[in-house]
Amino acid sequence: MSVMVARKKVVRKWEKLPGRNTFCCDGRIMMARQKGIFYLTLFLILGTCALFFAFECRYLAVQLSPAIPVFAAVLFLFAMATLLRTSFSDPGVIPRALPDEAAFIEMEIEATNGTVPQGQRPPPRIKNFQINNQIVKLKYCYTCKIFRPPRASHCSICDNCVERFDHHCPWVGNCVGKRNYRYFYLFILSLSLLTIYIFTFNIVYVALKSLKIGFLNTLKETPGTYPSTVRRGCSQSLTVLTVLEVLICFFTLWSVVGLTGFHTFLVALNQTTNEDIKGSWTGKNRVQNPYSHGNIVKNCCEVLCGPLPPSVLDRRGILQQEESTAQEESCPRGPSAQEPIAAEGPSGQAEESSAQQKDGSLPHLSAVPAPSLSNAEMPEEKQLTSGELPVPSQDAGQAEH
Repeated sequence: MSVMVARKKVVRKWEKLPGRNTFCCDGRIMMARQKGIFYLTLFLILGTCALFFAFECRYLAVQLSPAIPVFAAVLFLFAMATLLRTSFSDPGVIPRALPDEAAFIEMEIEATNGTVPQGQRPPPRIKNFQINNQIVKLKYCYTCKIFRPPRASHCSICDNCVERFDHHCPWVGNCVGKRNYRYFYLFILSLSLLTIYIFTFNIVYVALKSLKIGFLNTLKETPGTYPSTVRRGCSQSLTVLTVLEVLICFFTLWSVVGLTGFHTFLVALNQTTNEDIKGSWTGKNRVQNPYSHGNIVKNCCEVLCGPLPPSVLDRRGILQQEESTAQEESCPRGPSAQEPIAAEGPSGQAEESSAQQKDGSLPHLSAVPAPSLSNAEMPEEKQLTSGELPVPSQDAGQAEH
């Protein structure tokens, strides 16, 4: 006996979200698909700090102060925490319009613009919005089928509209928007301090060693150890790692510190990188920034210390889909399992007759009496086959009367 059982398969919303993003840990981690440069960032930070903690910190902790590796560890952990928070979080992606919502917006636009003659270009889909006595234009996104909120923009790499879009940073493997900009700023700030710290104490290490044994002997000696405890070949190979560490810090110093200074300037003006590149508030119109409070402290507090809005994606929300599966169950029916025959009306008789036909037994005929002859005593043309019902003849009916 086959029974259809409806099972509910739990599907999370992140599995059906459009756009070019990757999700891990059941939707808790959200990143862009292009993560190669992000892995390079992790390798450079972890590799440089590992060399510094393994060699220079050991010598400096003994010669100068044990607080040097402690402070370096604090900077390293803070930089890694803000990097992962920036890379793994939702930057402020705006959900796309549902089909009904998109159809309603299209009807609203057609009602506003009217019918456009064939061959003419339709007018731009723009809404005017007033913020602090300034007119701000809300542009229509043809991909997401929505009018983007103020300061939002569509990222061509992630294929999503992001609220307060700043830029897409391949070094962190994610967009930088309203929900992760403060962590991005804290990451580049802490990384700048960490780079300056490591580079400075590398120079201090070389200077201290040069005063004792000379500059050339310092280059030949393994960092953080003494010449008598290390072989010459190992000393020369590890010296190359020290020089590599100094070069990484030197070239990283200019780019990271310069980027930190640029974003500090943007935070002080309450402005985004996208707005600065497009010249939204410094162009020909000379329109003032309606989001600026006119005070550096207030702007910094709003950007870095303001309330963090929740994610509107609901990535881990549940979508239920029913799947019907057939299961076969054997239900033996013995004499004890048969229901007693009672006058239950037409429905009860129908159910009883159908159940008996499935078991292969003959139905009980209460209205017509069955003949008492067996199949062996009947003529050949009158013998019953399996499952055939006995039909009384007319002579039997007359004889009964």
